[in-house]
Amino acid sequence: MNELIQQLLLQEVPLIDVRAPKEFAKGALPASVNLPIMDDETRHQVGITYKQGGQEDAMRKGFELVSGETRDAVISAWAGFVQANPSAHLYCARGGLRSHIACEWLADEGLPVPRIPGGYKAIRNFLLPLLAAPPPLMLVSGQTGCGKTRFLDNFQRKIDLEGLANHRGSAFGHHLTPQPPQAGFENALAVVFLQLGSQAPVLLEDEGKLVGRIHLPLSLQKAMAEAPILLIQASHEERTLSIYNEYIKDQWADYQATLGDGALAGFKQYLLTATDAIKKRLGGARHKEVRAKLDQALACQSSAGDLDGHKEWIAQLLTDYYDPMYDYQLSQKQERVIYAGSWQEAAQWWADTYAAS
Repeated sequence: MNELIQQLLLQEVPLIDVRAPKEFAKGALPASVNLPIMDDETRHQVGITYKQGGQEDAMRKGFELVSGETRDAVISAWAGFVQANPSAHLYCARGGLRSHIACEWLADEGLPVPRIPGGYKAIRNFLLPLLAAPPPLMLVSGQTGCGKTRFLDNFQRKIDLEGLANHRGSAFGHHLTPQPPQAGFENALAVVFLQLGSQAPVLLEDEGKLVGRIHLPLSLQKAMAEAPILLIQASHEERTLSIYNEYIKDQWADYQATLGDGALAGFKQYLLTATDAIKKRLGGARHKEVRAKLDQALACQSSAGDLDGHKEWIAQLLTDYYDPMYDYQLSQKQERVIYAGSWQEAAQWWADTYAAS
């Protein structure tokens, strides 16, 4: 069975997850789509029936609740996905009745779909041991805004922790879309480990123990603490502009596209909440200065649509908050730095040194 799971994950085969939405929300797989055979309320009612009368009563209840137009809609959703993805496989929580019934209904429609023995639990049990053995790493480090992401974008052999966690790893790092559940992040990370194999080295951005609310596995934390470091360097002006482009211009465009008329209010809340979150570590007086500059920038943005005012508070925040914190952290691991240069120079060095990467 492990060979089947490995093959499916390596080939990124599309997967139909027929578990209820609440189950899917607690942990999913990267190539999966949730097309439940029962919604949360139906599953709850069937569960109560199972406790009171046993499996046969629960099955009768399930067929009663998922019948007629409801059943037709469920089958139609599965069929549409299978027709668009002929290699699709299907699973439920433990490879039991739900996936068995789903496959029977699809077969009746002339669309036989393989189901995964053991379901999500078996896949999860296959993935968890992979997290204990990260591939050899090369840590990409540097001051905030130095171009670590631009550097990583040049290469395939990398682990994009921020992408997997849907968070940029700082007080200002959250996106409009939510972070995945912890189990979902772990599943995706384990699949990346599987796909990368044991070749060395793999590029990984220097992160703390948390990326937003996502905890990095202890095995990965240990590997990162021992990995050699490729240090990206950039001037204060370059880093200010980089942060401005990513966290202001690009983020503002996302807010406009997503929230429409509510974009400005949401954007203000995002920036003010993040700034207030670091008040204690920034210090009262400096926080007051940064907050005043931020308020002024937001007022200018609101009245004239001008974003440039944000550069001033970003520059101060780098000087007073992020740079001192980074400089201290780097002093604890300076001996592990094997190359230092701009992101372009580092990309060229990496390409020259590890051509196969």
